Amino acid sequence: MTVEKIEYLQVSPEIVPLDILLEADPSELSISSYLTDAWGFVAQQDDQIIGACIAKTIREGCAEIFNVSVLPNTQGKGVGTKLLKFVLNQLEHKGIERVELGTGAFGYQLTYYHRLGFRVGDVIQNHFLDNYSEPIFENGIQHRDMLRLYIDLKPNAG
Repeated sequence: MTVEKIEYLQVSPEIVPLDILLEADPSELSISSYLTDAWGFVAQQDDQIIGACIAKTIREGCAEIFNVSVLPNTQGKGVGTKLLKFVLNQLEHKGIERVELGTGAFGYQLTYYHRLGFRVGDVIQNHFLDNYSEPIFENGIQHRDMLRLYIDLKPNAG
């Protein structure tokens, strides 16, 4: 797979395959809760969606990214990084000044977001215990707390 032959597009979130979204969020109920009034963005290769991002406005000038995911066989090849950079650029063009998201308190995704300039804003204790019916494990460790991360897209935002 060559990353150069991938298109990055804005689409209706309803066309994003559920199996891709489940890569980042194991709860179909959670996923369905944030698709309404959201923006969908995808990485597409040969008319197949291989990565997706769902974002929506949560208050004036601020959007939340609810899901960023890439199919397992395309992970580690820069698709997710290019997708998120595309999304941040698109959100800035929509007048968004700050982007927030929630993620686990450890793991590869935390490094991924920090590399792109996100910073820790808050810790939501027991989020994954209180909001998911099944425990979520990564590298044999159970996710408990959620980190709320943010990035300011405009220098004087926030």
